[in-house]
Order: sequence, then structure tokens, then C-alpha cells
Amino acid sequence: MSIITSASGSSCWRGLDYYKNKKIKNIKKLNNNEYTSIVSGNKDYNVYLNLEHPRKSTCNCPLANGKRIICKHIVATYFSAVPNSAKNFEEEQEKLQQEYEEYEERQYKNAIDYLHKMTKKELIEELVYIFDYAPEWIYTDFVRRNDIEG
Repeated sequence: MSIITSASGSSCWRGLDYYKNKKIKNIKKLNNNEYTSIVSGNKDYNVYLNLEHPRKSTCNCPLANGKRIICKHIVATYFSAVPNSAKNFEEEQEKLQQEYEEYEERQYKNAIDYLHKMTKKELIEELVYIFDYAPEWIYTDFVRRNDIEG
């Protein structure tokens, strides 16, 4: 378990933004696994970062104060304390985004290929099924786009 895997996606991205905007002040290395810092947000927040046991990290911001939550201030401190962690995070996210887009493309192509193999009767049955079980806006939008009178 690491700081990044313990934090929410929102905390990671916002922590990265804080890091890039140099909102981390007075970072101090206590030992190989522990750091303290002050992070400027709406006000200054005191952060204790424990790399070995991420859930022992603390921040006095409203989200994390008194809880075992990894907030954006802790993430920002992590990015400051660990060389290349911010770069690695961004590269990993870009890679995951690319993989997801490729997956979506494959799924779209497979769906189109499948639709081309269906008979007209099968296509109509599939549309009726979609209209029966899909959210109402799908049917409403379909009718509006095709000017079908109800």
C-alpha cells in the first residue's frame, strides 16, 4: 500500500496541482520514511507523512483531521518528498487513459461488427429491448432526433 493507492483519485490530482503550484512549505525529512510540511490551501495545514505506513499520515485539514484519510495535502507532500513520484503518477495515468481509450475503440468496433451481422429483425428486437430497459432519456432523445410521432 502506498500514499497514491491509499488516496482517492481526486486527492491525487488535487495534490499534484498543489505540488506543481509549489504550495508545500517547510518540508522536513524526519527519517527515511517520515516527513512533515506545511501546505497552503484555504489556510496553512500541518502534514505528517509516513511512507512506510500511509494511513498513519495526518493532516489537520477539515477532510483528514482526526481520520485515516489521505488528503490532497498529504499527497502534495508525498510528491515533494519522493523524487519522480509526481512524474511517475502522471505517466501512469496517461498510460491508463491510453489503454482505456484503446479498449473503448475495440469495444465500439466489436459492437459495430456485431450489428452488421444481425438481421433486420434482430436489430429491431435489440432496439425494443433497449427502449424497454434503458433510461427514459434514450428513448426521448431517439424520438426527438428522428421526429417520430408518438
